Amino acid sequence: MTTVVAREICPAHHRGSTHGPVTEAATRRSGVTSPGHLDLDEVRSFLEQLHAETSPTTPRQRRWQEICDEIAATGTYTHTTEELEYGARVAWRNSARCIGRLYWKSLRVRDLRDRRAPADVAAECITHLRESTRGGRIRSTITVFAPNGPGRPGPRIHNDQLVRYAGYHTPSGVRGDGRHTDFTDRALAAGWVPPEPRGRFDVLPLMISDGGAPELFAVPRDAVLEVPLVHPDLEWFTDLRLRWHAVPAISNMPLRVGGITYPAAPFNGWYLNTEIGARNLADADRYDLLPVIAARMGLDTRSMRTLWKDRALVELVTAVQHSFDVAGVTMADHHTESERFLTHVAREEAAGRRCPADWSWIVPPMSGGLTPVYHRYYDEPEPGVTPTFLPPAAAS
Repeated sequence: MTTVVAREICPAHHRGSTHGPVTEAATRRSGVTSPGHLDLDEVRSFLEQLHAETSPTTPRQRRWQEICDEIAATGTYTHTTEELEYGARVAWRNSARCIGRLYWKSLRVRDLRDRRAPADVAAECITHLRESTRGGRIRSTITVFAPNGPGRPGPRIHNDQLVRYAGYHTPSGVRGDGRHTDFTDRALAAGWVPPEPRGRFDVLPLMISDGGAPELFAVPRDAVLEVPLVHPDLEWFTDLRLRWHAVPAISNMPLRVGGITYPAAPFNGWYLNTEIGARNLADADRYDLLPVIAARMGLDTRSMRTLWKDRALVELVTAVQHSFDVAGVTMADHHTESERFLTHVAREEAAGRRCPADWSWIVPPMSGGLTPVYHRYYDEPEPGVTPTFLPPAAAS
């Protein structure tokens, strides 16, 4: 799934509610004006959407007054548990680049907004990995840490995922994951001591900050379930000594809900086979394994017209899918997940919501034309729609 829009339902459609929509006049009566980092229109729109789609325990108008009073007193407000859970799930529903949104309602939300110290955040990130892994029965989970507040940003996780493999510069080229050489250099400069000898699948430490210099925290080996990769037919594949971790937990995309930004909110679904086989292990700037596999297969690599890359790619993805299946670790395949995504689109349209999607991310990087998601257009993502996951640089 890895791990980023539905139209907000217009409050005018729900004027029959006994509590009525939250109005501009109500905002003025409260005496509240935006405290700079907080967009009151966004807060009000979120509250309207929540009440349009669910049945919260607190009546709408009363909750709006509570929010206005809290903002007037503190410059910000605190989401209820209901609001946080709904906001996190809708942020996933709004993720235009995610093909696995059919399951958005099942997202487990870990509310840890009282944690902000780097050591506490790191410890709970490890707990997140353990509890979402469940021995291979991966569960979609998000852990939400302290939000940004007036004059006090929340904690930040600098890793793009909780589990990433190091990439080392060597005289003969990169050893490990070529996409993460810069982060590996940062970790080394900050004092990280990598394993000896340095390997191709060394798990990077967590790098976390809370207003000060980033701190490093090792990820325990027993918190990371890894799957050794084998092929159902090619016996030599085992000699490549490949493996991949089970849980793709994105950790550097802030969660934005009702005007509040949570800069540290790691979340995971489960892997799609092509994410690992057709991108992570195949991309030239990652592990670049297609030439290696083609050579072992005895393919003619002198010309692209032999389709050696295509043939090697199929076997690599086959090995990934087979290995996860044998290990009993949750993994989706690109054909089934494409069909399920169109089920999600149909459900959203039936609910009267748009379902924008980034075609270049929804269509799988292998056999795209063989999947049903290829043969249609999608609504373009709309900027500014929330709840959402923000780009890594947008933590304010």
